[in-house]
Amino acid sequence: MYRTRAERFDDLVLQAVAQLEPRWSAELSSVEFAVEEIPAAGVLADLPDPVPLARLDSGSGNPRDPARPAAPPRIVLFRRPLLARADGEEELAELVLDVVVEEFARLLGVDPRAVDPGYSAED
Repeated sequence: MYRTRAERFDDLVLQAVAQLEPRWSAELSSVEFAVEEIPAAGVLADLPDPVPLARLDSGSGNPRDPARPAAPPRIVLFRRPLLARADGEEELAELVLDVVVEEFARLLGVDPRAVDPGYSAED
């Protein structure tokens, strides 16, 4: 079955999340994951990196106020910047996992090594 490049990328994100599931299933159950091609122009000013690989939306709203429903935390990976950084499928899979770990750790307020003891990304 033929899979587009975008679909294969989505699969890598799902695989990265699946690697964290056994240890973090309760915490992951409330987090949404998404993929965008590139960051929106208005978002770039709010992000610390000149070419961000992902964005963390912490969530908002009040679950007790129907006028302001709660939005779950959301981790958005940017496909094109990640593809540009990787030299092949294996390196891309490792990079996607590292970015998912980093953003999830930021959401939890912990070190990435606490999320994934195998995390070893270089800054």
